Amino acid sequence: MKDGNLVIVESPAKAKTIGKFLGKEFLVRSSFGHIRDLSRKNLGIDIKNNYKPQYIVSPDKKKIVDELKKLASEAGTIWIASDEDREGEAIAWHLVEALKLDPSKTKRIVFHEITSDAIKRAIENPRFINFNLVNAQQARRLLDRLVGFEISPLLWKKIKPALSAGRVQSVTVKLIVEREREITKFQPSSSFRVTAVFSIKGKDNKEYKITAELEKRPGKDEVLSLLGKLKDAEFLVQDVTKKAGKKSPAPPFTTSTLQQEAARKLGFSVAQTMTLAQKLYEAGKITYMRTDSVTLSESALAASSHLIQSQFGKEYLQTRRFKTKTKGAQEAHEAIRPAYMDAHSVPGSAAEKKLYELIWKRTVASQMSDAKTEKTVITIANSKTSDKFIASGEVILFDGFLKVYMESPDEEDDNNGKHILPPVKNNDVLLLEKINANQKFTTSPPRYSEASLVKKLEELGIGRPSTYAPTISTIQQRGYVIREDRPGKTRKVIHVTMENNNIKETVINEDYGAEKSKLFPTDIGSIVNDFLEQYFTEIMNYNFTASVEEEFDLIAEGKLEWTKMIDNFYNTFHVKITETESKSEKNRGERILGNDPVTGKQVSVKIGRYGPIVQLGNTSEDEKPKFASILKNQRIENISLEEALDLFKLPRTVGKFEDDDIVAGVGRFGPYLRFKNKFFSIPKTENPLDISLERAVEIIRAKREQEKNRIIKFFDNDPKVEIRNGRFGPYLFSGDKNYRIPKGSNPENLSYEDCLNIISESDKKSGKKTK
Repeated sequence: MKDGNLVIVESPAKAKTIGKFLGKEFLVRSSFGHIRDLSRKNLGIDIKNNYKPQYIVSPDKKKIVDELKKLASEAGTIWIASDEDREGEAIAWHLVEALKLDPSKTKRIVFHEITSDAIKRAIENPRFINFNLVNAQQARRLLDRLVGFEISPLLWKKIKPALSAGRVQSVTVKLIVEREREITKFQPSSSFRVTAVFSIKGKDNKEYKITAELEKRPGKDEVLSLLGKLKDAEFLVQDVTKKAGKKSPAPPFTTSTLQQEAARKLGFSVAQTMTLAQKLYEAGKITYMRTDSVTLSESALAASSHLIQSQFGKEYLQTRRFKTKTKGAQEAHEAIRPAYMDAHSVPGSAAEKKLYELIWKRTVASQMSDAKTEKTVITIANSKTSDKFIASGEVILFDGFLKVYMESPDEEDDNNGKHILPPVKNNDVLLLEKINANQKFTTSPPRYSEASLVKKLEELGIGRPSTYAPTISTIQQRGYVIREDRPGKTRKVIHVTMENNNIKETVINEDYGAEKSKLFPTDIGSIVNDFLEQYFTEIMNYNFTASVEEEFDLIAEGKLEWTKMIDNFYNTFHVKITETESKSEKNRGERILGNDPVTGKQVSVKIGRYGPIVQLGNTSEDEKPKFASILKNQRIENISLEEALDLFKLPRTVGKFEDDDIVAGVGRFGPYLRFKNKFFSIPKTENPLDISLERAVEIIRAKREQEKNRIIKFFDNDPKVEIRNGRFGPYLFSGDKNYRIPKGSNPENLSYEDCLNIISESDKKSGKKTK
């Protein structure tokens, strides 16, 4: 490649796609992301030397750096083509520094889509490193390192080892903790939703039905009084209004709106959406996936216009130039859209195809006509009271963009269905068929889903497109927040009906409050949050966190010196760390519940070494205290004395099976059954305190069956080697390690020698010696 062109990108997939568009004179190589990071010694920051960062080449990147150095020394021109945002600019700068690239033969190129035209334009318009963007990324990295490395050891001393804190992750946890406490304090109230079904004969002699709702939501006594008054009442149409309306399409996707809509429509997590979007971008299928811009390029507008006219007709076209309103949105200059508008679908996994289709539909719909509607509202009066019933319906006169795409609502609305109303006019008499009055309870604020949390972070100005997914993943990995489904509860609700002037009241059971993929704070998350709230009020302030983001934006624009920004923050912060270390007490979130009525000893809950525990007695007493783990569905904040004392009944003998005792208990990893020296997990929705013998036997048998089906083949001469069935298909297990079975091999036909060869080849590749 002497005197040729070396192109360096950050991922192999991107390298592969770019390689297709460049000729043989270009060699494309990947750096596999960042090649350098801050040293973990002494913070990796020389604080006394104006916060000079101490970067080192990551151990796993030394081989890549050596290879890139060699290729760069032989190349005539080095093109650095990492992503166009701050993170990509930082990768480019680290490459220049670590590879010691000659500025005279190094060029920086950027593009927000991997297409032939975009790459050609980039090569025709190279630039050098934008140090303002690099400094903005450095400021974020250093600030996060300072906060994390100084607060985390404090948490280890004051709460529990192995905890961590972060500037953005901690305020994100705070949002979830605050919402949980709002829900805990919430007291529901009830009222009645009253609907009536009327009938009327039309000119065609057909009978039409009209469903209308009472304007107000009365209480129980008021409902019974109202229904009594409406007996034998006459009902007539008091007013009919028709109003033309329109619906407009949503703008093309930003990172935030893509994450939200993919969660609502496809059920994807935020991290999953970003992984799939990155694959689509690197394969050249969509534009860059980290952006807060809603604008489309002129070429994209032209391509959309042509597609809409040819596929749907001229009347469906309405070219729109959306403007970005998000504060600080300047890095990426275009929304997320298909790289080629005429490509309705793409090859790839089912999930990639679904996400691409979502992006394509949203982009096309954004350039289509408004949907035209006609809304009809009928007001129905009665002869006995002044109360009015309202019926509303909506007709779509022209579907416009709805032909392609409709945005999903944040939360499900139980009254969002519209229906077509029959033709009626003022003073038409209606026949009452039935009135239903259903008791409805007010609902607490909803818990955050990943999508609604992203929306909230964006509203508050916390984080930027590149930080939403890693922040939400981090708080779950740290164990501060869990994402899970939770079953609902059952309550009694009253239904009152009136038909043929007969009033009937019934009480039925209603399931409510089931949660799907919602974020819940853990006990340790709440305790860490409270500690930080008490001693680091400023860092935990939403406005402060948002103002820091704005300062990063000013650095990126060259309007603020990054070291000055760090200095302003760190001087106050470090003093606070020192003060807190000396003044703060240990905080295990301890809560005293009361005394055991049998022994008189104090009962308390707190965080133990392996999680939340109940303690019976004090260490100061002669007899050592007893401890019990709390159940997964219990929390330190609201567990009762009775519930805590019940935990000391564990482990308990459930009964006998196959002449052995089955014992139920709670351990470090949750509720379990112990049987014949083996452990069987009890599902977290079931309680070990009341699990029956029949259910316990069922769990044991199911686990045995699963184990039986897991082993495809074993070898008598070496019981350590097994061919197993796993979540992702058959695999080879030996000792304590899993090995991939080569494609095309039939697992059932593999001999012991075949297995040893697979193990040997795999160990050679990973650099391990085979015994």
